[in-house]
Amino acid sequence: MLLGMSEQGRQPTEEELRAAYEAELKKVRVDDLLIQTILSLISLGGRRAGLAPGTEDERDPAQVRQAIEGVRALLPLAEAALGPDVAKVRDALSQLQMAYSRLAGQPPEPESKPAEPAAEKPEGHGPAQSSGRLWVPGQ
Repeated sequence: MLLGMSEQGRQPTEEELRAAYEAELKKVRVDDLLIQTILSLISLGGRRAGLAPGTEDERDPAQVRQAIEGVRALLPLAEAALGPDVAKVRDALSQLQMAYSRLAGQPPEPESKPAEPAAEKPEGHGPAQSSGRLWVPGQ
């Protein structure tokens, strides 16, 4: 039976629609909804990053960031249900994060920060050392 028409060729009643909706809800698992939401966020985030051909005018860094944060929040809840496909989802998320970095004009964050160069010491003695009030070993 199609949801739009009943067996008699008429529009279904509100009660029939509600019963059909309830029957469908019995089949849906939360894992399925989490996975579908994650995939939808990745797909929409890709569009908002202008990754798909013809979507360059849809670029919106704020929306891309929100999609990334949504996926990052939901992914731990769906990892078990994804099984081996979790690697594909993580890869898609990484690609979306790289696109966001380029789109936002920020270089991608390195995995570890390089050590900052030591500040150069000024030539000569400092004011405390020159006044004779600072004890410096060997002087």
